[in-house]
This record gives sequence, structure tokens and C-alpha cells, in this order.
Amino acid sequence: MANRLYLTATEERSGKSAVLLGVMQMILKEVGRTAIFRPIINDHVFGRTDHDINLVLKHFNLDIPYEDTHAYTLSEARQLITTGQEEQLYGNILKKFKQLEANYDFILCEGTDFLGKDPGFEFDLNASIAANLGAPLLLVASGRDKGTNEICAHVHITVDSLWGMDIEVIGCIINRVSESFIRDTAVSNWCRNQFAGEFPLYVIPENKALGCPTIDDVKRWLGAEVLYGKPSMLNLVDNYLVAAMQISNFLTYIKEGSLIITPGDRSDIIISSLASRISLAYPNISGILITGGIELSPTVQRLLKGWTGIPVPVLFVEAHTFDTVQSVNELYGHIEPGDERRIATALGWFSRYVNIPELGKKMISTRSSRVTPRMFEYSLVEKASQDKQHIVLAEGTGERILNATDIILRRNIAEITLLGKEEEILNKAATLNLNIEGVQIIDPADSEHYDDFVETYFELRKHKNIVRDVARDRMSDPTYFGTMMVYKGLADGMVSGSITTTAQTIRPAFEFVKTKPGVSVVSSIFIMLLQSKVLAFGDCAVVPDPDAQQLAEIALSSAETAKIFDIDPRVAMLSYATGASGSGKDVEKVVEATEIAHQLMAERGFDFPLEGPLQYDAAFDPTVGRLKLPGSQVAGQATVFIFPDLNTGNNTYKAVQRAANAVAMGPVLQGLRKPVNDLSRGCTVQDIVYTVALTAIQAQVAKNTELEQAK
Repeated sequence: MANRLYLTATEERSGKSAVLLGVMQMILKEVGRTAIFRPIINDHVFGRTDHDINLVLKHFNLDIPYEDTHAYTLSEARQLITTGQEEQLYGNILKKFKQLEANYDFILCEGTDFLGKDPGFEFDLNASIAANLGAPLLLVASGRDKGTNEICAHVHITVDSLWGMDIEVIGCIINRVSESFIRDTAVSNWCRNQFAGEFPLYVIPENKALGCPTIDDVKRWLGAEVLYGKPSMLNLVDNYLVAAMQISNFLTYIKEGSLIITPGDRSDIIISSLASRISLAYPNISGILITGGIELSPTVQRLLKGWTGIPVPVLFVEAHTFDTVQSVNELYGHIEPGDERRIATALGWFSRYVNIPELGKKMISTRSSRVTPRMFEYSLVEKASQDKQHIVLAEGTGERILNATDIILRRNIAEITLLGKEEEILNKAATLNLNIEGVQIIDPADSEHYDDFVETYFELRKHKNIVRDVARDRMSDPTYFGTMMVYKGLADGMVSGSITTTAQTIRPAFEFVKTKPGVSVVSSIFIMLLQSKVLAFGDCAVVPDPDAQQLAEIALSSAETAKIFDIDPRVAMLSYATGASGSGKDVEKVVEATEIAHQLMAERGFDFPLEGPLQYDAAFDPTVGRLKLPGSQVAGQATVFIFPDLNTGNNTYKAVQRAANAVAMGPVLQGLRKPVNDLSRGCTVQDIVYTVALTAIQAQVAKNTELEQAK
């Protein structure tokens, strides 16, 4: 199994950080214990930590001491080479690498940033380090400000140079190319064909959301002071506008994403710039940069302090306008660890233009047998995005829902419909500076489908003495309306529950979505992400006291659901006794349920290990399992845990969640014809993102099942 890769650029500003995120995500999906290693880091400018190392450690939550992730700064490396101490340089780099290799399954190495004055020196340095580490190389070439022929020639020369050094190149990513390169298919295909059969080549177009700096980048670059608008520091800067003319002329030059640069004594420019940001008639500026060390007049300060919610950041620097403009022109966008939107954009952009299975096959020949939480999460997102489904979020005005929607769209996980008043949703999204462009927004009471939904619900429930007035009330409820969208085929799945109870969320599905053929009971599982494994717990949320038949159905449904999410099902029917070690009514129920489950498996052609009764420790711990039930395919190896009742299941999942610091995804409802899932009222934004991904995957399976049944 390959256990190392060297990622290097060929020049500065190649967008390597965005590619680094995408590659690390790929590796973590396949390999649990992965480390980041930069043999040579930049000389420190903004702080004591390297930008890319800090980004990867924080975003992917890697537990690696920072001092273990690098060996030398660029200046130190240059000094050793120029003084004839190359052996010390490469020896210490290899020593640090081997220390990581002893503790991790895969090492992703990253080359230098080419910010020094000699790109040729850095190219040779990276090539030599890769050769000394025996690491295959993934090349990131820059297409920024280059024509098609120039790009192809540059890549060809670079690859020939690396081959001349006996370095294995496993792939090349040409990043930040122009639209003309994408359109020039004849030339770009020729570029690909030069290396056909040798390694894959991918082309990623420029993305302003990644290449443009944020206001926070400007602040750090200039050492600026933030006067107002701190909540909007992640606004993207697309262009710089030096304002020195009268307002009537100045306003005509405003563009989307403009950073207005003006001296502090131009109160008219400052006030009109802020006014333009809240006017629908003008593009949205990203911020205002006050220069010259000139403080705002007391009257203007008083005006701004009384202005509730300054719409954009206002920065202040001592430098003159000319010097400031020269400085910011040298600035480019950085992806910061806390910038989840830009990170989501980078990951989504990478997966859109890179053939991940193809490149992954090149990088890693054998898949790790362990499934870690991080691997599971990435697999979840990738699987959902491969066949995007339409998911309706009933609580469309919720702040967490809107933040999750932004991430879902950026990562191409699903198509989204938000329920609620359009004006309220758009205003709240704008206030939060979120991009929800492309979502469908529906106000249930004003929807064109409302009357049809009312009539459908009435017909479905009139046997329960439901009258039309009640039907109208129900269809005004976003949860009922969203569920009806799923029932009518206007959405593939629904997610709700961030502000409502589980009962309120799932009741509509029980009323008219109903169970799929062959299933008599709707139940649930929690997907438990432990430190080094992923388990499924069922039922912990829906059926209070299942009988033996229902328990057997829950076991089979849970195994099927686990399989959907790539958890190899080994099912343990839990009780307070293992095998024949105990007796009593509760144990007998589990014994009977196990027998029924085996009968149902034979009838339905299922083939996976299922045993019971088992105590939790015998099912979970290999040592205890071998002791209590030797020779078992499930004891000590269980991945699906079936609890005898809701009281046991709910308490156990919460105990494991808290005591083991595990992530509990769910409850994931199972047994319904179409997916409807519940959120915890304490859910995080990331919980919502993953629940939508889970729901989308369930919808994929439901569609495939319908197609098979229709044949």
C-alpha cells in the first residue's frame, strides 16, 4: 500500500492550498491515520505557524503536534545548501518523515509556496526532497494569466524535468485556468494526450471566491484597525476602487466586491459607500479602507455609531493612499481555518473537476480496513453528491438551517427547497452574508400547490374523520407541507426538527408516506462515530416497546440502512444475557426476535451475520466476545446494535455519545417509502449538513428500488 504523496506547485499563487484540502479529504476517506508534513515552510510573516499546516490541522482536526509537521524554513534550507550541508538538510527531513511514518498510515507532504526570489531553486529543492523521501509527486501547475499554448508548454517542460530526475509523477492538476482554455478543447485535449497512459491530468478553472482575498486578509496584510462591521470580515474583495472624485461620478464606478479606498477626510465618499451597500440599485461593495491616518470627524463617528448594523467592514490604516494601494495589489486570497464557506467552496470545486476515484486509485492501491469518523463523513458527502437529490428543509428561516444550506450548495451535496416567507429568508441570509442562490423558497400558505395538498391530505385522512378545515391547517404547517412535497414527488426527502420535537417531525410521515412494502414498522438508527470505528444503534428514537416481530423487523431495517452507508452489517440482538446464560421474559423476546429475523432473512435473500441474545460488552469488545461466545461471527465484531426497547436504546446511545465523546448522527428514520429525517433541537450546522447528506443517500436508494420494482 502506498503511504506517501508529495504535492508541489511550480510557481507562486497556483491555488495549491485549495488543492491540498481536496487531496487531504480524498486520503482521509480511505486512510484513517493521515499526517501533514511540510519539509520546508515559509519564513514567518503573519505569525508563528505555517498557514497551510495550520489550515489542515484545524479543519481536519488532526491530532499532530505542530513541531512534528515541518523541518526547516526556506531561509534555513537555503543556508544549508549554500554552505554545502545538503546531507544534513535531507537527513533531518527524512528523520522527521520517518518519525511521522511510525505513527501514521499515510503522509501527505506539501512543497514550498514559491514566494522566494528564485523559483528555479525551489523547484529543484522540492524535486530533491520528493526523491529522497521516495514519494510519488502530484503536480499543481498554474494557469493564472497564461494562454492555452503557454500552459501546455509549461506543463510539458516541467514533467520532462521531473522524469529526468527519476521522479514518479502520478498526476497533474492545472489550476486557475481561464475560460478560454476550457473552451479551447482541441489544444487542451492535446495537452492531456501528451501524457495519456502515464498519469491523469485535470483542469480546474479560476474561482474568484478562492482567489480573491477577504476583508480579514486585507486587515492582516496591512495591519489595519477595524472600526466597524466586524461580523462581515469574510466578505470577498474582487477589486479595489480608489475614491477621489465627487459622489455623483464615484458611484458609477462601484462594482460587485469593490473595496473602497479613500482618505479619512472624505466623509461624503464614506457615507455614500455605506448607503450604496444597502441600496438594491447598486452592486454590493465588500468594505471601506480609510487611509492617511486621518480619523473620521466627530460628527461622522456619531452618525456611524448610531447606525444599527453597519453593513460592511470599515478599516483604518496610517499609510497614505498611494502606498496602501501598492501594498494591497500584492495581496491574494488565503483560505483560513475558520472560513467554512471558502473551505466548502474549495472542496466542492475540487470534486467537480477532479476525477476522485481515478486519482485515488493512483494514490492508494489498497483501501484501509478501518472506517474512521472522518472517513465516514467524507464518504457520506461524496456519495450524496454523485447523484444529487432534492431535499426540502421545513425550517427555512432558521439561522443554522441557512448556514447549513450555504455549505450544502457549495459542496454540491443536494438541491434544496426552504419553506418559509421568501422575504424573511432572503433578508436573514443577506444579514448572515450567506449565499443561497439557486435554492427554491416556498411559503406553504401562498404556494400554488397548497389547494392540491389540502385535497390530497383530506382524501388520505378522511377515514380518520379529518375535515377540510383541519386539512388546511395541517398544510399550512411547514412540516406537513414538506412531507407532502415528498409524498407527491416534488422533493426526494425532507429534514426537520431543529426547533420541533421528534414527534412533530415524523407524525406526518406516519400519516401518509407510510412504510415500504414488506416492512410493518417505522424505526430509526443512530450512526455512532467513535474514535476509530462507526457503528449503528437501533431503535433509539421511535418504537417504545417493540414485540418480537417488530424487533426482528427493526434488526433487518437497521442492517439494510447500515449497508446503504457502507457499514458492513454484523447484527447483535442485545439483551442482559449472552447466549443461554440468562432467562426471563425480556430475554425470551430477544431469542424469539432473533429466530424471526433469521426466517425473514431467508425469505428476503439477505446474507449477513445476525446473532442474539448478546450483552453489549460481548457484542462490542473482541476479548469479551471470544470469552462469552467463542466462534461467533458477531460477538466482539458487531457493527449494528439492536436494543430491546426504546428506554434501553435511548439511554445507551446518549451514554456512549457523552462518555466516549462520540458523534451521534440521527435519528435516521427507516422503513418509510421515502426518506424523512429528524434533527436534534441542539443540532449544529454540521449536524444538519450530514443529515441532509444521509437523507439524500436514502433518497437515491428509494429511487433505485422504485425503478427495480417497476421493471
